[in-house]
Amino acid sequence: MKKIAICPGSFDPITLGHLDIIERASKIFDEIIVLVMTNSAKTPMFTAEERVCMIEKATKNIGNIKIDIYNGLLADYAEENNVNVLVKGLRAVSDFEYEFQQALTNKVLNKNLETVYLNTSSDYMYLSSSVVKQIGSFGGDISKFVPAENLENIKLRLK
Repeated sequence: MKKIAICPGSFDPITLGHLDIIERASKIFDEIIVLVMTNSAKTPMFTAEERVCMIEKATKNIGNIKIDIYNGLLADYAEENNVNVLVKGLRAVSDFEYEFQQALTNKVLNKNLETVYLNTSSDYMYLSSSVVKQIGSFGGDISKFVPAENLENIKLRLK
């Protein structure tokens, strides 16, 4: 039986921190579904389709990745696709509090769903898509924060 996990997020845009978690998870599981989700609390800079393209470029060397888009409840997507593991990256204790609440909620919605946490590499503990957008919108150098394949596209959008 294949071990499949979902790595969900808004990925707006994908960062090197996201990529680090995806790459590491791909070594643990037979298949990783990178799931581009809509966060109703945020206004995305890129469409879901544009985010998928950026993820495809950044993960082209990882063979066991599938990328999908979903606009509903994560617990429902997992159930519909017979996946019972979520992979989430943790940067700090504050991430854990939020993610723990999400994991408990998802468990109520889908009793078979487990959440696995990977600690973010120390190189990316401070990094988020919001930080990238803020630095880039002021003309700052974001090349150390995003995959090289997506740098120009992100810079153009931030102008």
